[in-house]
Amino acid sequence: MTATDLRPSRRHLLQGGAALGLGAGISALPAVGLTPAERALAVDPVDLDILFIGAHPDDEAWTLAAFGQWNEYQGQRAGVITVTRGEGGGNAVGLEEGPALGLIREEEEREAVGWAGVEHVFNLDAVDFFYTLSAPLTRQVWGEREVLGRIVRIIRATRPDVIVTMNPSAVEGNHGNHQQAAMYAVEAYLTAGRRDVFPEHVDEGLEPWTVKRLLRSGSNGKAPTGPDAVATGYTPQVASDVVFGAWNGTYSERHGKRWSAVRDLSVHAYETQGWATFPPTTGDPAKIPAAWFTLIDSRTPLVDPRGGDEAALRGATLPIDGGLPLGTTLAITSDRFTAVPGGTVQVEVQVGGAGRALPRTRVALEAPEGWTVSRAVDLGTVPARQIRTARFEVQVPRGIAPGVHLRLRTQVTSSAGSGWNVLPLRTAGLVEAGLEDRPEIAAFLEWTERLGMQRLDALVPTRRVLGLGRSESVDVLVRNLTDQPQNAVVTLQLPEGITAEPAQFPVQGLRAGEERRVPVRLTSVDESMPTANRAPNGGVYPVTVTATASGVAAPTPQGLHLVPRLVASPTQGATIDAERAADEYPGQALDISTLWEGEPVTAADASGQVHVTYDDETLYVFVHVVDDVLGTVLPVEDNKQRFRTDSVEIMIDPRGTSQNTASTFILGVLPATAADGGGLGPAVGGRDHDQHQGPLEETAPGVRMHAHVNDGGGYDLEVAIPFADLPDTVDPTHIGFNVVVYDSDTQNKVSQSRIGWSTFPGVQADPYRWGVLELPEREQAPSEPEEPIIPDTAARSVESPQSILQSARDGVGLGGFPALPDGSLQLDQVRRRGDAVTARVRTRVGGVLRVYLWDGEQIVGRLEDQRVRAGRRTVRVPLTTAPTGRLQLAVSLEAEGGNAAASAAL
Repeated sequence: MTATDLRPSRRHLLQGGAALGLGAGISALPAVGLTPAERALAVDPVDLDILFIGAHPDDEAWTLAAFGQWNEYQGQRAGVITVTRGEGGGNAVGLEEGPALGLIREEEEREAVGWAGVEHVFNLDAVDFFYTLSAPLTRQVWGEREVLGRIVRIIRATRPDVIVTMNPSAVEGNHGNHQQAAMYAVEAYLTAGRRDVFPEHVDEGLEPWTVKRLLRSGSNGKAPTGPDAVATGYTPQVASDVVFGAWNGTYSERHGKRWSAVRDLSVHAYETQGWATFPPTTGDPAKIPAAWFTLIDSRTPLVDPRGGDEAALRGATLPIDGGLPLGTTLAITSDRFTAVPGGTVQVEVQVGGAGRALPRTRVALEAPEGWTVSRAVDLGTVPARQIRTARFEVQVPRGIAPGVHLRLRTQVTSSAGSGWNVLPLRTAGLVEAGLEDRPEIAAFLEWTERLGMQRLDALVPTRRVLGLGRSESVDVLVRNLTDQPQNAVVTLQLPEGITAEPAQFPVQGLRAGEERRVPVRLTSVDESMPTANRAPNGGVYPVTVTATASGVAAPTPQGLHLVPRLVASPTQGATIDAERAADEYPGQALDISTLWEGEPVTAADASGQVHVTYDDETLYVFVHVVDDVLGTVLPVEDNKQRFRTDSVEIMIDPRGTSQNTASTFILGVLPATAADGGGLGPAVGGRDHDQHQGPLEETAPGVRMHAHVNDGGGYDLEVAIPFADLPDTVDPTHIGFNVVVYDSDTQNKVSQSRIGWSTFPGVQADPYRWGVLELPEREQAPSEPEEPIIPDTAARSVESPQSILQSARDGVGLGGFPALPDGSLQLDQVRRRGDAVTARVRTRVGGVLRVYLWDGEQIVGRLEDQRVRAGRRTVRVPLTTAPTGRLQLAVSLEAEGGNAAASAAL
């Protein structure tokens, strides 16, 4: 302990007062006259080093071995923001869903992160509406700024130096909720230190707080394993990435086992998600992996990522041996992300003194060989708590190859130490061209450009979709990246069997910075080509669009997904009896035996065929599934989240233009249910993760279906779907259509394999990659879309005893909402009398009072939604269940302008 640690401070005095209050009896009464921030210090200060920001409980799971060892050996305090409570997830242990499931998942998360020493979990009460790959839909549901404001409020209340988040990039298969949570994290990192952003927080007593470093959990590339993994270093797919690691096999003195084994305990805590069945991590040290973290941005000096398991924190929360003093600002930015041949890049380096000045400070900039950089800058003495700026001009050589990711490096030296930081750039052509991105990808790219975070674009491929044997028109975007007018020639190189018209064209007189559109028609001319992920390279056919200007050729690698197509024949009628008569379903059968996710299967294990037909009013689908083992047979009342066991999903995008599933129809069917007297009951179904999910009687009352489980294994399913039950009229020339099968060979409500027709990872939420269904004898009708009905019921922190107890300790507003002024809610005279607990409650404002008795695992008594005025009252809470642990009283007050929490232990 240093002399500074022994020095009394306002914080220590506040803590001492709180301790005296707690020791005096039932509950500490808040000190009158303190700001919310000071009240937090008076109760239990939240001064985090690291803050993880994710979308659902369990998103942080794979970071916990690192967080745990950083806590144990470097004393680092981590907290977790979870935007939702995961109400939309599955439940492998019970029938709870919606808010009730969310509260269970919160309890699981708190147990899981507790193994890593994490005590602060902040749930933001946003709804987990359904599985989606769409960040724009997620942002629309969660709110443009509501959730961001709550994240920034928590950052300002807890003052972390490092934020760790998920992958914000719109790469294929990346959960839309994960993307959006990470996008909020990036925005919060950039703005939490600005006084003009959410200025109302200052009125609440929270000052702006500048986070020092932003990391992404995980990376893309090649990862070594074993004790030398970090020292060996990660080989990133994107050369400009800086990737840090922390070996999971580090031994924990606290737990008496390796952190990889402790993390297994965390992972197994997420029981509702079926994670309790995950096998333990290998005990072979040579095979134990590391947790990897990719640098998104840093405002402070870095160290060599190979320098130790805590290298990700050095310069931000931990000092650098021989380096600049901890807290020194060292940030590097440029006026552009793309470096063009013969062009220039303007670079700024900001150096800020921490608690003391930096004498004789010199800033240099290093660039790749052949690049020219202006000379080093002497800043003299950088005063304490002030920032000085060095500016450089970088000349890009004319002969650079486009499409290379590289780094500029700044080196700062002073008599107080030295340090470095890096700036990622991409080399580019004078003019670049490519197929137009889908709207959701284009929105992401616009977001990165607006924030100056184009480094996040590197992993985002442009992938268009083409139906087998079909033609589609697509725009080619041609962009002049220079400050001079340019003429260019654009050439499309396509795989054999796919043509473009035109395949080459000139673009004249592109103004500086101009982007121009040129329509091109793509045609699939070889109908024998493999579709979906049956094609090479996971289903991606390579496409290269090259723009040549002033002798500089800039190829842009892109890709096409070729999806299957069915031209259906009409029927004279079909009887829904799970038997396919010869004349009911004319036309070809679809093979749904291709694996798209999960464990490999054989034809005997899981395979099938689908027949599709239609008449004037109805689409008919007959599904035959071969399945050697029947998975968990769920009761009728558990007709939801059908992916947990053997089931079928029939997906329909009426117009074939949906960017996400909120305008689609997705029917999920359990082929059998558990009968009351034993044996198998009838099939049940419902709509899932679509325009209106829920039971069929509420969401698609015209749907008829019948299923039969075959004695030899597998089942047959027949479904009639009225066109009137779809969320829009159909475009008979281009309906998005898919059938997938979930196969479970266990009884633990976890499916092992997923097969289907149009098959890509995450395809159930990607309507643009579904197959194409054509109904040639049906007339075209104008679009009449129905508004989506998105679930909006989430578990709320004011109704969670665990969140209330935490807020009562740390003073941070429940759900990230404002904390009410000091003294708004007080408790005293808390006593247990027989089968009830009484307490005197004082409220200084009116609102909704909620009172819970919590025994550490469950609610054993409650008073909900008590409307109260300012004043004193005595409440009596009956015990409805015998407590099995220490009883605690948790009370929340929700009022206009914020909330308050109080607690007492009995």
